[in-house]
Amino acid sequence: MPELPEVETVRRGLIPAMDGQVITKAHVNRPDLRWKFPENMADRLSGKTVLGLRRRSKYILADLSSGETAIIHLGMSGRMMVSGVQLGEFYVDHPVAQKHDHVKLELGNGAQVVFNDARRFGHIDMAATPDVETHWLIKDIGPEPLGNQFDDAYLIDKLKTRMSPIKTALLDQKLVAGLGNIYVCEVLHRAGIAPTRKAAKISAKRVASLVPIIRDVLQEAIEAGGSSLRDYRQADGELGYFQHSFRVYDQEDNPCRTENCNGTISRIVQSGRSTFYCAQCQR
Repeated sequence: MPELPEVETVRRGLIPAMDGQVITKAHVNRPDLRWKFPENMADRLSGKTVLGLRRRSKYILADLSSGETAIIHLGMSGRMMVSGVQLGEFYVDHPVAQKHDHVKLELGNGAQVVFNDARRFGHIDMAATPDVETHWLIKDIGPEPLGNQFDDAYLIDKLKTRMSPIKTALLDQKLVAGLGNIYVCEVLHRAGIAPTRKAAKISAKRVASLVPIIRDVLQEAIEAGGSSLRDYRQADGELGYFQHSFRVYDQEDNPCRTENCNGTISRIVQSGRSTFYCAQCQR
């Protein structure tokens, strides 16, 4: 499932096509994806100007001139593909319609944005813009890891009584927004913290060290266009490249890349998810 860097990369890719543009026509080709689409969604999108594109955790938020916001989640295989407009060095002609093109937006500048989702775990909902933060999909999400509310004091306080493994704690979206399996594995490896360590048993100093590491890993991944595993693509159709920088994720049996470490990357399963780590340098 796309994590924060992938969603942020898609948001940035959509801006040249959508920001400030009128959605001249919205086409909704099925009644639902993961859940039923909101009533009259095509009419509520058509004729509206996109005032801005934001991100909250793994959701893209498109603020509209009608006073509503479209809340978009890519799910496991969702893609938002742009055509008919210059994206950096690339120009993509409008493609032939595909089987899983479930929503298409025609924009006043000639661009098209298509939401394609083969597995249909994605979703689009709509809410009054002032009510987005209290929407049921968003209201319980924790602070953004790249924002000012996420700092050492916050993380130390939230983890000091948690007896769950540190990896499980960092995956909790109520604790911090947008972190997923890939990037938590990478963060804990850089921090030298074993993913199985109980969060409350980690010293405050080591917990505090996680904050800048989380930010560094996420920023590096965003700059690389995210990580392409299976279905993920950027808005212009290009792959992300951060997977080539993985130190531990999907590196089972490879040598550890930590300086002066002679360990080997291992894989275990935690809460049904693969965890990759080095038992020698992560304690």
